[in-house]
Amino acid sequence: MGVARVERVGGTGAGDGAPGTGGGVPGTGGDVPGTGGAGAGAAGGAGELRWGTAEEAGLSGRELEGMAADVRGFLGPSPVHPWCAGAVLLAGRGGTVALHRAMGWAVRWAAYDGATDTAVGLPPELRVPMTPDTVFDVASLTKLFTALLAVRQVERGTLELDRRAAAYLPEFGRAGKAGITVRHLLAHTSGLRAELPLYGAPDREGRLRMLWEEAPEDPPGSVYRYSDLNMIALHLLLERITGHGLETLLHDEITAPLGMHRTRFVPPLSWRAETAATEDARRPWARLDRGMVRGEVHDENAYAMGGVAGHAGIFSRARDLAVLARTLLNGGAYGSTRVLSPASVDLLLTDVNAAFPGHAHGLGFELDQRWYMGALSGPRTAGHTGFTGTSLVLDPEADAFLVLLANSVHPVRTWRSGSAPRAAAADRLARAIPVRPPAGTGPTAWFSGMTAPGGATLALPATGPDAARLDCLLWWDTVPATDPLVLEAAADGAEWRPVPFRTAPLGGPGEERDHPDGTAAGWSGRRWHRLTAALPPAPAPSGRPHLRLRFRYATAGRLVGRGAYVTGLRVLDGAGRTLFDETRPRDAARVAPAGWHRSAD
Repeated sequence: MGVARVERVGGTGAGDGAPGTGGGVPGTGGDVPGTGGAGAGAAGGAGELRWGTAEEAGLSGRELEGMAADVRGFLGPSPVHPWCAGAVLLAGRGGTVALHRAMGWAVRWAAYDGATDTAVGLPPELRVPMTPDTVFDVASLTKLFTALLAVRQVERGTLELDRRAAAYLPEFGRAGKAGITVRHLLAHTSGLRAELPLYGAPDREGRLRMLWEEAPEDPPGSVYRYSDLNMIALHLLLERITGHGLETLLHDEITAPLGMHRTRFVPPLSWRAETAATEDARRPWARLDRGMVRGEVHDENAYAMGGVAGHAGIFSRARDLAVLARTLLNGGAYGSTRVLSPASVDLLLTDVNAAFPGHAHGLGFELDQRWYMGALSGPRTAGHTGFTGTSLVLDPEADAFLVLLANSVHPVRTWRSGSAPRAAAADRLARAIPVRPPAGTGPTAWFSGMTAPGGATLALPATGPDAARLDCLLWWDTVPATDPLVLEAAADGAEWRPVPFRTAPLGGPGEERDHPDGTAAGWSGRRWHRLTAALPPAPAPSGRPHLRLRFRYATAGRLVGRGAYVTGLRVLDGAGRTLFDETRPRDAARVAPAGWHRSAD
């Protein structure tokens, strides 16, 4: 029953618009329709997905369209070569997929010429346009599935996180690896190097021997180092304790129950026509000579292992990954199907690497990685990327999800650099999530914007020397170390100086915080806070100088946060009398924004 229901949500792709096949970059494809009925993804059970509008998802349609435009821009020079030949973008919130867009080409190039650093294009009639249901080699997103399968065994009691991996897989304990636990493997703290050239071994026995004889570079638990070897070891461990191949475990325990019918290892030949090409894999830029790869795993080690590996090898499509995202955000259930307990989902999405700042990690899932999660980043924001150009981001705080699948190694891995499209898409989804002004404060709030490279200020009109306190409501979410929001004050003719303040969260439990340096930065829980600040006394004597107040927000780099919102601004004297109140039209008209603007969302 659960499988049938999920399949109805996923649909067959009927009605998905395919881009044209003319010259240049093709059209953007079609959003999956949300017209109701089984074929359009009607939700029949709690927590299931439907394809609908931005408004139905509680998102800004303008920002979602901006997201699509931003990603489409990377089909051109980025800055020299395209970041990718094509992409499929899917974004949603709650139970609604609000954007599902295909752009560019699934297959654009015939080959790569290393001598001239140019691509050999296919004739227009042989190019394959991207569609919303194009299947991708998702590369290291495979690690998420391996982690899910491991946690399922933890639920059953057949696997213990803090037990040595060698207790289940004795051969792995050789060469100083006896102290590595299952948790170390899942958190990338085993001390193992990043990878081994398993593809160079002549057979499976040789590849396994390389892993067994590999010694850690550091003691287990002493460093964070992202390593494919961790998930390869976990893959072998899972097969040992279950007696089943990893491809069987994936099908029986995740993809079949959830109706993810285009997610598997080693896709059949019949899928090739709907699969995006990856790389013209030839030495020296690749490790094996294989030609243009399509429908076979790109990763050389996974290829050498027959296409089934714990670190890479899964093929999938955007709508299947959206089902996985929704399942995790639902606490492990999708409709009537449960694949994990809520406690197990917490294990996956709770940081176990507090000892390694900057490398927050659940079990298998990366956390709070702004380099690709952009302004969606937060302590519980989870996801992963794949070398081929794929990424998945889950934002439990906003109940939002983002899938970006791109063939960014087509025609060659050296053409793309960085994760700018991933971060740009995440920034747009973050901005699409409304930040509503609290009730009773008016229809809008002052918004700093997300980028302020030269600094943006929100200045109040000068008040008399009797000003004693500032009250307002504040919401902030910024890059912690580099992008501060500062409250400043200056008397006539004097320089601006920070004003210490105190914040207390509205509408629920939470700790009050002192900001002695007059700044707010980092994660505030995406909640409104009441700000109170005792204003500095006016300097003595004559002239009765006026006091000026302002908020200043500045960003230092390309990676940014959600910015800051301010509303309900009031300045009072020592007796509690109001000197300035922005709810009064006359006072509001005297606020001087530079880079800030009124925003309803």
